[in-house]
Amino acid sequence: MSETRPWLSILLPIYNVRPYLEACVASLLAQVDDGVELLLLDDCSTDGTDELMRDLASRHPGRLTLLFHAQNGGVSAARNSLLDAARGDWLWFVDPDDFLEPGAMLSLRQALQVPDVDLVLCDFRDVRAKPKLKHRFRNEHHKRTHIMAPRQPCRDSSLILEGMFRQGHLHLWTKVARRELWDGLRFPVGHCFEDVAVLPALLQRARCAYYIPEVWIGYRKRPGSILATGSAAKTDDMQDSLNGLPALLDAGPRPANEAARLAAGFFVAKMYIAAMRYAQQHADQPRLAHYTSQLERNLPCSVEQLLADWRRRGWWWRAIRLTHWIRVGRRAQAGLASAKPSAGTS
Repeated sequence: MSETRPWLSILLPIYNVRPYLEACVASLLAQVDDGVELLLLDDCSTDGTDELMRDLASRHPGRLTLLFHAQNGGVSAARNSLLDAARGDWLWFVDPDDFLEPGAMLSLRQALQVPDVDLVLCDFRDVRAKPKLKHRFRNEHHKRTHIMAPRQPCRDSSLILEGMFRQGHLHLWTKVARRELWDGLRFPVGHCFEDVAVLPALLQRARCAYYIPEVWIGYRKRPGSILATGSAAKTDDMQDSLNGLPALLDAGPRPANEAARLAAGFFVAKMYIAAMRYAQQHADQPRLAHYTSQLERNLPCSVEQLLADWRRRGWWWRAIRLTHWIRVGRRAQAGLASAKPSAGTS
């Protein structure tokens, strides 16, 4: 690898992905040049992934930089360590169970020639071991991540945020950012949905975004992944990742406009409904109440504004569902309040 500063650092946070890692690394090595730094960090895997990493490094001398955590810290800690170690002018997180599609690196190099661009966005496709007919109808072969005009510089920070929230694809691996955008940003250690917690702040910092509507990432839908397995703790993390969103959209020299706030509200409500369904399935009244309180704090617009926007768009069923779950949550809040002992009673 060249001793000069890399133009790009590709960052792989790794934990127990031995069956997929070699294909991921091969897809990267097939496209990168000597100016690209490939950083692989193992977070104390238990399935032999660390041995495979060393084997890959020996087969490709000088092309992979290996890092190892002394103890497991979770994906956020791994991402933070990679940010601290990266030397490139541009940073790109790639999940080690996914892979880079042919031609992606060439398209990225071309996008980086556009003056003033500090954020590049791409599309992806879902990869399933056994795809079904319904998956084809969902256009899983090409998932669009934004609504901005393709291949045109976008300096409208509200539109950049609106498009991300409207499409709902808040994941790191479809965003390539100048390292300066990451200054002072780190992931919340010990929590899932770390990308949701950080990406709004990252995109708000972008001065000029550039969207390439091409599939650059093959995203594996696999059992055992973090998002494929549900739990109360993960559902809590999902909701907690949105804490502080209204203040973030108000911050900085360019506060988000109404369209961006409504798009963010759409995303917050979507996450809320998913959390409420989980809590209802487990008859978890405290969480039904808590998630509804969080909704009221995390919406960057009022519930009434959001519902009015949905009705204007003809999204009547979505409006009915949100109204239903808010009622469920408020009933849970009332039930818990009435169950508390009154002052002076034993």
